[in-house]
Amino acid sequence: MSNPDGLLVDIAAMVESEHNNQMSLTVVVPGAVITGRLAPVALWWERVAEVLRASEHLKPFAALFTPTVGGPPARPTHLHLHRARILQGNFGLPHTGGMYRIAIEDISSWTVGDLSYSDI
Repeated sequence: MSNPDGLLVDIAAMVESEHNNQMSLTVVVPGAVITGRLAPVALWWERVAEVLRASEHLKPFAALFTPTVGGPPARPTHLHLHRARILQGNFGLPHTGGMYRIAIEDISSWTVGDLSYSDI
């Protein structure tokens, strides 16, 4: 989206201001449909840093995910999803969910809610 959806930006800003990670979204970006829960930037950085610190080979990269002084920008430019999956066919990758950072300007469409599949 060369002109990001104002409502989506407002939702991301509300998640950020309320430090709430209960809003689930599904977004369409070039080449993928991604579903997960929006997370405030600081929480997302913290979780990514934890994963990196747990890896002997990736530990040095954890420092890059230390929150910056002043915090995130006033208007979000990216969505930070956790417990997120790329929807592929009839399943999501990874099965347990991952951490995704998505530029809002790249989102062509979206819906509220976390899409999942069931074995009915």
